[in-house]
Amino acid sequence: MELHANIFFPIEIVGTIAFASSGAMVAVRKKLDLFGIIVLGVITAVGGGMLRDLMIGSIPPNMFRNPVYVFTAFLTVLVLFFLFRRWPFLLGSKYIESYEKVMNILDAIGLGAFTVIGIDTGVDAGYGEYHFLIIFLGVITGIGGGILRDIMAGETPYVLKKHVYACASISGACLYVLLLQFTRSDYAMLLSALLVIAIRILASHYRWNLPGIPDS
Repeated sequence: MELHANIFFPIEIVGTIAFASSGAMVAVRKKLDLFGIIVLGVITAVGGGMLRDLMIGSIPPNMFRNPVYVFTAFLTVLVLFFLFRRWPFLLGSKYIESYEKVMNILDAIGLGAFTVIGIDTGVDAGYGEYHFLIIFLGVITGIGGGILRDIMAGETPYVLKKHVYACASISGACLYVLLLQFTRSDYAMLLSALLVIAIRILASHYRWNLPGIPDS
């Protein structure tokens, strides 16, 4: 798909870098060694796509057939590791706050791109008529890596408690499936990804959260 090749590939790379960075930061806070940091960084970046491919029987998953995303995540983690090892003061609150603001924007871009790419993969695999399935494929592509990261780090998955993260992906996935009935998939992908990005950035800025049960 021309739009996918020209626009979404570099956006996927940006998202891969952001996701790998978030996984690496969780590992750093957990005081894991280099191997642990690499594992959490890479699984955050490509874990969602791996789960998607396993669900639709695409064996081996794309991360093994087209390892550019794995290599991108690996290099990102290595750069962060050596930066923080050489200059540990960068982990101070002043620097981390600025770093996380930038990463939130890149993470939102990645979430939008991976959500629509997940749906597009399902459609290309012949499941376009199964709307619930392709919506689920889009969402699991977007948030699956983060869930695996948090489980491996022994934490409650971030998507279950913070800033309507999964809801942003669900909203964009539903819009994509709806738009597919009326317009070309290229335009549907772009508009849906923009919706995910907008919701994520607004939710992060205004600290939107879904209601929960208050403490007694």
